[in-house]
Amino acid sequence: MSLVALPFYQKRHRHLDQSYRNTRTRYLLDEYASKRGTSIQASSQRSLSQRSSSQRAASQTPRGGTTCRICAKRMSAQEEEQRENETLKRYQSLEAAYGETKRQRFLHELAQMEENVQLARSQARDKLDKYALLEMVEDRMAWERPSYLERMRRAPEILVRLRSHTVWERMSVKLCFTVQGFPKPVVQWYKDGSLICQAAEPGKYRIDSNYGVHTLEINRADFDDTATYSAVATNAYGQVSTNASVVVRREAFRGGGDGLPIGREYLAAVSPFSSLVPYTHFDVQFLERFGVTFRREGETVTLKCTLLVTPDLKRVQPRAEWYRDDVLVRESKWARMFFGEGQASLSFSHLNKDDEGLYTLRVVSRGGVSEHSAFLFVRDADPLVTGAPGAPMDLQCHDANRDYVIVTWKPPNTTTESPVIGYFIDRCEVGTDNWVQCNDAPVKICKYPVTGLCEGRSYVFRVRAVNSAGVSRPSRVSDAVAALDPGDLKRLQGGRLGAGFPRWREGEVQIPGPPTNVHASEISRNYVVLSWDPPVPRGRDPLTYFIEKSVVGSGAWQRENAQTAVRSPRYAVFDLADGKSYVFRVLSASKHGLSDPSEVTSPIQAQDTIVAPSAPGRVLASRNTKTSVVVQWDKPKHAEDLLGYYVDCCVAGTNLWEPCNHKPIKYNRFVVHGLTTGEQYIFRVKAVNAVGASENSQESDAIRVQAALTTPSHPYGITLLNCDGHAMTLGWKVPKFSGGAAILGYYIDKREVQHTNWHEANPSPVKDTVFTVEGLMEGSLYEFKIAAANLAGIGEPSDPSEHFKCQAWTMPEPGPAYDLTFCEVRDSSLVLLWKAPVYSGSSPVSGYFVDFKEEDAGEWLTVNQTATANRYLKVTDLQRGRTYVFRVRAVNASGVGGPSDTSEPVLVEARPGTKEISAGVDEDGNIYLAFDCPEVTDASQFTWCKSYQEISDEGRFRVETAADHSKLYFKSPDKEDLGTYSVSVSDTDGVSSSFALDAEGNSRVAWAAIPLKSELAYEIFDKGQVRFWLQAEHLSPDASYRFIINDREVSDSEAHRIKCDKATGVIEMVMDRFTIENEGTYTVQIHDGKAKSQSSLVLIGDAFRTVLDEAEFQRKEFLRKQGPHFAEYLHWEVTEECAVRLVCKVANTKRETVFKWLKDDVLYETDKVPDLEKGVCELLIPKLSKKDHGEYKATLKDERGQDASVLEIAGKVYEDIILAMSRVCGMSASPLKVLCTPEGIRLQCFMKYFTEEMKVNWYHKDAKIPSSEHMRIGGSEEMAWLQICEPTEKDKGKYTFEIFDGKSNHQRSLDLSGQAFDEAFAEFQQLNCFLVADRGRVVGGLPDVVTIMEGKTLNLTCTVFGSPDPEVVWFKNDQDILLSDHFSVKVEQAKFVSMTIKGVTSEDSGKYSMSVKNKYGGEKIDVTVSVYKHGEKIPEVALPQQAKPKLIPASASSPAE
Repeated sequence: MSLVALPFYQKRHRHLDQSYRNTRTRYLLDEYASKRGTSIQASSQRSLSQRSSSQRAASQTPRGGTTCRICAKRMSAQEEEQRENETLKRYQSLEAAYGETKRQRFLHELAQMEENVQLARSQARDKLDKYALLEMVEDRMAWERPSYLERMRRAPEILVRLRSHTVWERMSVKLCFTVQGFPKPVVQWYKDGSLICQAAEPGKYRIDSNYGVHTLEINRADFDDTATYSAVATNAYGQVSTNASVVVRREAFRGGGDGLPIGREYLAAVSPFSSLVPYTHFDVQFLERFGVTFRREGETVTLKCTLLVTPDLKRVQPRAEWYRDDVLVRESKWARMFFGEGQASLSFSHLNKDDEGLYTLRVVSRGGVSEHSAFLFVRDADPLVTGAPGAPMDLQCHDANRDYVIVTWKPPNTTTESPVIGYFIDRCEVGTDNWVQCNDAPVKICKYPVTGLCEGRSYVFRVRAVNSAGVSRPSRVSDAVAALDPGDLKRLQGGRLGAGFPRWREGEVQIPGPPTNVHASEISRNYVVLSWDPPVPRGRDPLTYFIEKSVVGSGAWQRENAQTAVRSPRYAVFDLADGKSYVFRVLSASKHGLSDPSEVTSPIQAQDTIVAPSAPGRVLASRNTKTSVVVQWDKPKHAEDLLGYYVDCCVAGTNLWEPCNHKPIKYNRFVVHGLTTGEQYIFRVKAVNAVGASENSQESDAIRVQAALTTPSHPYGITLLNCDGHAMTLGWKVPKFSGGAAILGYYIDKREVQHTNWHEANPSPVKDTVFTVEGLMEGSLYEFKIAAANLAGIGEPSDPSEHFKCQAWTMPEPGPAYDLTFCEVRDSSLVLLWKAPVYSGSSPVSGYFVDFKEEDAGEWLTVNQTATANRYLKVTDLQRGRTYVFRVRAVNASGVGGPSDTSEPVLVEARPGTKEISAGVDEDGNIYLAFDCPEVTDASQFTWCKSYQEISDEGRFRVETAADHSKLYFKSPDKEDLGTYSVSVSDTDGVSSSFALDAEGNSRVAWAAIPLKSELAYEIFDKGQVRFWLQAEHLSPDASYRFIINDREVSDSEAHRIKCDKATGVIEMVMDRFTIENEGTYTVQIHDGKAKSQSSLVLIGDAFRTVLDEAEFQRKEFLRKQGPHFAEYLHWEVTEECAVRLVCKVANTKRETVFKWLKDDVLYETDKVPDLEKGVCELLIPKLSKKDHGEYKATLKDERGQDASVLEIAGKVYEDIILAMSRVCGMSASPLKVLCTPEGIRLQCFMKYFTEEMKVNWYHKDAKIPSSEHMRIGGSEEMAWLQICEPTEKDKGKYTFEIFDGKSNHQRSLDLSGQAFDEAFAEFQQLNCFLVADRGRVVGGLPDVVTIMEGKTLNLTCTVFGSPDPEVVWFKNDQDILLSDHFSVKVEQAKFVSMTIKGVTSEDSGKYSMSVKNKYGGEKIDVTVSVYKHGEKIPEVALPQQAKPKLIPASASSPAE
């Protein structure tokens, strides 16, 4: 067969022969040929008759001139016949002439038709050629269009920017700018940041765009159109913007001399430019401020401040600026800013660790700068793999060029993870989502030169960190960077290329000069970055560079970038040998030729120029606030190129370190926020540079988190308690914050109202909050202020008090109560405390009334309808979240006195983390009340009270306080101790609690429960013993206990072994044999001094059955292990060679122990006897298949006992084994290979073992292939194959073989298209032709059905052919026929084959097959034989047809297969 390819226009052309003519045309041609033959024959006969008649006439002419009558009659008859003949001949000649004319006309029409057909065929061929050429051009354009578009793609670039305008009112103004980019940018117009919508104000705006020139026309501008207008151009590769101002002057300023000229003064008056804001005076006050914020990566957050700006001008506002670590924050897709309507906010839509830092809001105006700062902490998001590091941060791109850019980043903090071993850098072209990994091996330093970029395209980058656990999440994507040479723009803008070489002569340069200034700009252990200056002169043609290296002293130069074109004057050289020095040189090239090499560099050796920094020095921690600590440290001695520091902390005594900051800080001082008040912490610091982190510094001393020591806040609530006309008694409340130290006293200043100078009332400090000021003038008005003092000094004085008149009190009612305080504030209640009046009136005070109201309500409500004698009252039934105020009125016999000063507002809501008093018993049996307060400071004091009176009876109580824990011990508890106990902690935000002891509560204290670490539980031992146990917190040596089972106490015995370890508090009972009789309830009672405890365990029903079954199982297991037994039962595993190995482990064996393998209870013979001394027995099944189904058993036996282990390989177990084998085979599968056979093309995948039970699939163009006649799927033990029978063009494409192992898919693919398909198809055609010629086949066929009577002799005969001679095999029902006297087969001359069946019986009915095959393949023919008995009706069957042979491939092992 010829393999010459046809021209493309012939592949689609339909070649036509004479058969294209229709039936009528062929009929006319046949009729024409027959008539032409008839006419020729008639003309020849006519000429012969004319010659014969003339001869007869000549012979019959009378000689004498006379004729007789008879002769005359005869002559007349002859003449008549002659005339008739002539008439007939004339008719025939006319008919022949007509036929000839008709034939000529037909031939002319036929020729015309053939000419039309040829013309149509030529036109069709031309049209097909044209279509083929168009398709070829379209295919080439479709192939080249993406690369052309890629070259055309550009981010928007503004060529002509907007220009500011100043116009009069009712004039039109047009703003224009020019932008270019591909794809065509989309332009949007904004007015003061708001999008301009033409539909909102029809006719106001007109937006137009022509050939890259964009215009905005404002019709009839008015004063409100004065604004800043912006145009933003965007496409898929970037965004640019330009802005301009429009100032509209009012008509009042037109023409007149008094009009304000258009200049800076007018612009400052009417234009809202941000640059003019600082020249306007504003008073800015912060009403609400954002605080320290903690968030996680990926979350959102808004930092917001509420402002009061005075004056509030509509068009002019102060400028709000946001800074992060003193760097101005710009708006981006990550951050959005808002300023206006009395607030300033900064919002983050997706936080990253890059956003961590100290944020400062600065409001700038002529009045100054108002600012507020707070820290934003951003923790790592949950890793994709447990133990993986956090994401890198602060990704930046440097030194971008045509095909090269340097990427740098900062390493993550790995306090709780394993150290980072390297980084992966990914790049993505702007406008796509296709991320490509740039480096194959992890980079160990935080800097990497990315090469291989396409010139003119924009890229973004990201980095992932790697440690021993896995890969981190990617960092935040970098800003887009374009692969452009910054030197090109400078070169084109500059007038001269070099000294004495003008730019206009640059085109005269052909071959460029050598590069200059070749040097190593960066050296590391992994790579060396070479830099150079472009050649001068260089020419106008694009340049590429070639880098060559040489080992110092070798003299041999090796080209480094032979396969890569370098267009940038930068190149990173990798894979340099350690310890060797290299020299480099660079050559420049253009289309005209290659330059001379540059000067050789000095020797360069690949080594790290920077090393990891040394550890920071001494770390000092100092108090700051209740939740923060200031950490300072000494800088490291070796601090090369530091990126910053990481600070870690841990709670003292735990060694669980946590990161304090997640982004390196640049200063050696850091405020750690988010700590627990009262907890002790230890800190450490490590320095970070591009190489990595230093060793951890020495740990700081432990520090308790408390507020720093400061002066106290001012006292408040100054009230007049008594006056006798010459002296006034004042009372006040202690400061809300003591400043971290105890208050040493108070200083009181006084003055008369009409005076301006203050005078001291007490030279020495007063320790109480009540003081009598003497030496006053009766009838005068006085005001007072008070200041508190502690170790830090004297605090700020209070605000001046009200005006108090020095006039003696004589009323009979009592004076006001004072010092109203609150404690135990909960969600619906609180306790109000106060002090008794100093002035009691005419009789002693007998009680008090308490009034309250909501803060903004007008009417007071009385809490208690009858006066209470106590100086405290618990107010209940309050509404949570509401704010209330209180006052107290004292009562005596004369009546109700005046109310006290209104208390400060109190919010009824429990504080987060509120703790209550707890009761307990210590190791010695002492009963106590305990309270914890993590918020204590050095100045805090625990005050225990009974009935809200401070406890001072040391004979009945003992108070022990250590750090933030305080306990109140009862020395001799009895009924006199009933009452309400409370505790309050000073110098806190009102931390307090109470504990009520009534009669029942007193009993509970007298017999207080012993705290238990663990309640009563059970444990089952290996021998089947059951252990019941519990553990108390503490037990004294005098503690007693007892076990009770079903209300009956049991004692220590052989059946119940009971013991107690008082050092650990463990009490246990062990039962050797647990039986059905042991169902019931188990109880342990403990007595320790005045305390007791009890714990029970109920084992009834299912709970008891569970324990009993487990105990019985453990007992049997113990007995089983006394003899030879299986330490591990029989299980399977798949080897690397895809064999199945049954494994079990044995124990307690000896030489006499017999081990056997059985399958289905039949002894399984093995080649090797298991070695029991090794403790492992194995049975190898080489190639598992369904024939290996069954129950496999391993047995052990000797005189001590026996044991057995069973594993059934069937069902789910067999499927799991097949999946495990699929995993091994899938990993070992070879690439797909092509094998051409006479049947078609076969795709083969070789593997260690293959069986049809494996879950495999074949795919063609991602579509699953079912097995069919055209696509046959099969395999052998060594491979799986796909047979494509009779392949066609449709069978081109990608083929995938997939094997599933239960968890993942293993795939192998092959692209069978293009040249691969053409070569395979050609080989198939050659094999197929050879097969048809030489393969074994049946020449004389057999019938498909034979019917014969019983007892007859059947002979089936046929002729076969093949070269070499084929092998002939006969089958019956697909089984080999055993030759005998009954069956005989004869082959003569290797081509005549016959089979004879003598004495046919009914058993001989069936399907008979004959296989004819040689090495090139063969055929198989089936014959159905039907035998009927003598006398039976002959079966009605269809007439026999010749049997159709079936093709046998050359590779088939046998026809039966």
